[in-house]
Amino acid sequence: MADNLNTSLSVSGQPVDASLVSYTHIIYALHSLSVLIGLTSALTIVGSFVFGVPSIIAVIMNYVRQADARGTYLESHFRWQIRTFWFALLWVCVIFAVSAPLILVLGLGLLTLGLGYVLLGIWVIYRIIRGWVALRDQRPVYP
Repeated sequence: MADNLNTSLSVSGQPVDASLVSYTHIIYALHSLSVLIGLTSALTIVGSFVFGVPSIIAVIMNYVRQADARGTYLESHFRWQIRTFWFALLWVCVIFAVSAPLILVLGLGLLTLGLGYVLLGIWVIYRIIRGWVALRDQRPVYP
């Protein structure tokens, strides 16, 4: 009975290592810390998420243990966390690339830059919350 408390079943019916579940919680916590730093400092949420030490450590942790999560419901969490980081970085670059010329030419770039980063920050928060709730419920982020 104690064994059932420490493990949960994977997609294939094999038990999931409880330490890997805790590890995944830590990764979500590190990403959340980056968001909190972005909310409480002069940084933006997305700037802190993409360039902050906690999120960079978290994505490295994802890659280090990604193979251990294969075949379990945690695999979707690892993929979700990695994609959240890289897509946020990609969109930071796209938003900047679109806004920079507009700043120089029209002065409207500050508006597009600010609005883009706010929307991207909301998207990052959504991804962290959705993933962490699914992890709490011991289910994959997406089927």
